[in-house]
Amino acid sequence: MNKNNASSALAAACITLALSAALPAPASAADKPGPFDAKARELLEKTIAMPTWRGNDKVPEMAEYLAGEFRAAGFPEKDVTVLPFDNPGDKTAALIVRYRAEGKEGSGGKPIVLLSHMDVVAAKREDWVRDPFKLTEEDGYFFGRGTKDVKAGVVALTTTFLRLKKEGFKPKRDLIIFFSGDEENAQITTVLTVKDHRALVDGDYALNSDAGGGALDEATGKPSVYSLGTAEKTYADFSLTTHNPGGHSSQPRARNAIYDLSAALLRVSNYSFPVMWNDTTLAYFRATGKTHPDEVGAAMTRFAANPRDGNAAATLAADPAIVGKLRTTCVATQLTGGHAPNALPQSASANVNCRIFPGVKPDDVQKTLQEIVGKDVEVKSVWDPMSSDASPLRPDVVAAVTRAVHKVYPGVPIVPNQDSGASDGLVFRAAGIPSYGVEAIFMKPSEEFSHGLNERITVDGFYRSLEIWYQLLTDVGGKRAK
Repeated sequence: MNKNNASSALAAACITLALSAALPAPASAADKPGPFDAKARELLEKTIAMPTWRGNDKVPEMAEYLAGEFRAAGFPEKDVTVLPFDNPGDKTAALIVRYRAEGKEGSGGKPIVLLSHMDVVAAKREDWVRDPFKLTEEDGYFFGRGTKDVKAGVVALTTTFLRLKKEGFKPKRDLIIFFSGDEENAQITTVLTVKDHRALVDGDYALNSDAGGGALDEATGKPSVYSLGTAEKTYADFSLTTHNPGGHSSQPRARNAIYDLSAALLRVSNYSFPVMWNDTTLAYFRATGKTHPDEVGAAMTRFAANPRDGNAAATLAADPAIVGKLRTTCVATQLTGGHAPNALPQSASANVNCRIFPGVKPDDVQKTLQEIVGKDVEVKSVWDPMSSDASPLRPDVVAAVTRAVHKVYPGVPIVPNQDSGASDGLVFRAAGIPSYGVEAIFMKPSEEFSHGLNERITVDGFYRSLEIWYQLLTDVGGKRAK
């Protein structure tokens, strides 16, 4: 996992990036309305109106609605598949659409899979300024639950397929849309589709609309960087529990379940997992360090040159927004304990949420936690987490993404990035299908409200994302429309 030098794939990718940055900037292709902008807005409005959170059983409705759009556009019935899933307390579904290549199947290479998800997190109307399940256009923004995470991605991929079909596009390899139905929860639709229906979604690699993305400068609003997601950390929850016979609160014991748990959590708080790195994080720090004219930027540059520089790592680890790119992190997020206000607690429990560095096994993290807290604290995995290595920095993928983004945002730096969260791309990586985060919307970091109140995207960014996806799919598909 720890490497002193970037791999040959990274070197090739960096050469590609350097060459593309030196090319003359093309004129933007998104300065006038696109031919399918109106259709995209219609799709966004209708999908936002569907409250597709867990337990609301609206994902199957959204899947059937989108399936109808694909069939109406001319996709054969055999190439539009809705897979129903009945999870505990949640009826959901996955949607798979295959855009078949021209000529003999597979002659242009294995398919490319395109990822997004139809579900969203819940939203309370009384907490929002506007109805979260009604698309509202106001002050240059589209407001609504799922606008950013990630129905805009669903709509962009759907719209691009509809547009390409209308234009008579014939790719050299199959393109496969996979829309999952419970990414925000257990990801059962993705896990079981990859496991039990592999032939429907097997591919050379996946392009994921739910990771990566562009940033606008906070002061100027101009595009500053585009992150190409090539790695994600593993999400894992562990329960830490202490036990005690308890008793009457008027007769305190030397041992107390709540105190024992508190001491264990302090030990977790004081522990730092080892610093780690991979091709993606080194490339990220090397590129991003140039844009930070401060001690953080200098530390990024030093760390990229020598990831064993302890002082540089310490400077970066002090920043909550950066520490996740350096190591596995574990933090307490929930507490429960005791059974009565006048009784000694018989048990106390805490949830510790870990974001595990790519390539590290969750079992090893659990063992480390057990060693930290000691034998008197029970450490259990809340569920069976999934881990994966980082995707290789393939020069062909980097080049295609660079061309597509530069067509709309000329000259913006393309920087590999490791996400501290996780998406369906993690499942595909774990199954041997490299995944790349290529969300196409540019926003200011301060405007990011995914999972939060008054979620939004910029109207301009949404329409420009349609052009990026159009350019990208015609590029990787290998053949332009007639």
